[in-house]
Amino acid sequence: LRFDEKVRVVVFKSEVKGVFCAGADLKERAKMDDAEVGHFVKRLRNLMDEIAALPVPTIAAIDGYALGGGLELALACDLRVAASSAKMGLIETTRGLLPGAGGTQRLPRCVGIGLAKELIFTGRQVDGQQAALMGLVNHAVPQNSDGDAAYQRALALAKEILPQAPFAVRMGKLAINRGIEVDIASGMAIEGMCYAQNIPTRDRQEGMAAFREKRPPQFIGK
Repeated sequence: LRFDEKVRVVVFKSEVKGVFCAGADLKERAKMDDAEVGHFVKRLRNLMDEIAALPVPTIAAIDGYALGGGLELALACDLRVAASSAKMGLIETTRGLLPGAGGTQRLPRCVGIGLAKELIFTGRQVDGQQAALMGLVNHAVPQNSDGDAAYQRALALAKEILPQAPFAVRMGKLAINRGIEVDIASGMAIEGMCYAQNIPTRDRQEGMAAFREKRPPQFIGK
């Protein structure tokens, strides 16, 4: 996906009705020794980092439970859509653990430090509507009879992104992701570098021409 230029948006969904991702298999984990657990969690963290580093927008469609590592997977995505009835939580402290695949870092960046601490310290689960109110998800939608309401809303969101200039969207994601980690002056410099890369693109010229000619632009990602 990272190197396929035809890919414009990635949507993560589950094939299991009622569950987005229930997290690690604790019965399997119980059979591991300490070294094996450390290796397992490191691989999991690396996977989430790879998802977060995808250059195109990513959307998590949460139609059911997203617990522990399951919520960490959703947090590694750029955008999250949840069914109102979905249940989400970093529940690791209820099992004698702490989030180890990015949850302690991505949740506070998403909802703020105080709320993230409360959710992690208590291991509390929240539904889709509560998650939307706290900014954990972008949209919460009523579940439908097929159990895929979040997926359908995620597809609609993806279709809003698809017509936009692919390279500009990628540069926008890069500027946001890098800029949020630094002071604002450094962030402005990052934005400037990303903008400079976009200036010579054919899509920028097409966007300007389409505006002048009062027609929809035809972007090609070049």
